[in-house]
Amino acid sequence: MPSSLAARLLLAGVLTSVVCGASAPPSPPAPTGPKVVPWQPPLISSPAFESHPAFDPLTGDFYFVRSTPQFSGWRIWVSHPTPKGWSTPEVPAMAGDGVEADPWFTPDGRTMYFISNRSTDGVKRKDLDLWRIDREGDGSWGSAVRLPEPLNSTHTEWFPRPAPDGWLYFGSNRPGGRGGNDIWRGRQAADGRWTVENLGDAINTPGDEFEPLPSPDGSRLVIMASDGLYESHRTATGWSPKQKLGYGVNDEGMEGGAVFSPSGRSLLFARDTGRTLSGEFFLLKDPADTSWPSDGRPAAK
Repeated sequence: MPSSLAARLLLAGVLTSVVCGASAPPSPPAPTGPKVVPWQPPLISSPAFESHPAFDPLTGDFYFVRSTPQFSGWRIWVSHPTPKGWSTPEVPAMAGDGVEADPWFTPDGRTMYFISNRSTDGVKRKDLDLWRIDREGDGSWGSAVRLPEPLNSTHTEWFPRPAPDGWLYFGSNRPGGRGGNDIWRGRQAADGRWTVENLGDAINTPGDEFEPLPSPDGSRLVIMASDGLYESHRTATGWSPKQKLGYGVNDEGMEGGAVFSPSGRSLLFARDTGRTLSGEFFLLKDPADTSWPSDGRPAAK
């Protein structure tokens, strides 16, 4: 049986058998696989490069990264749900003074992780680091906090994503890996100290692996590499060797910045098509996710 994320999405059909000498029943419709379709909400989709989507579980707000068509000058933007759909995006109040990207919310919506080179102690950092920001009691954002070493380093860190297994997964081009950028993970001990490890040869290559995305149940890991999106599965001995996602996910351009639906069945990601809308969102959707992603209209109460 197919085991990849894409193969499990939307796979449906009826198995038929033909007994020798017996008449065969009418052939059922051929099973169809999932299709990747553009997701282009008005006001959000633009000639700029939109990527790295994240949905706020508490407010329903939509956070994403907008950059130049050449994928530089990253900034986090937010759009709010309204009766007419998503509002005109704006820079959120938690924004800093540097390049920022890769927003991600904990399932309870109390914490957002992201990367930034914003100033610390009045000094603007040269490399991108992992940050988190927590909500205050009234729901507003508190002060952003740079995560400690060895999670951060003097090199670049990407895409912080906590997983149900207690590890914080991220990418980095720090020394000690298999290539230019690798996937790493860190775990905090009871005394507050962090341990960091490389995910090894099943995930990393001499090439570049930038972004790790654990599934909501922790059983799968989607990896953005320099040549597309891959998937790995949790086994009794660790993560399985990664394999490229199919069903048109990697058909053209550069793919990355993916997010799972809460069910883990669907995947929203960005693709650089090289056309007028240089970087846009694309959706690999399971029909069971009927209300995801939102169209920006508040759900009826």
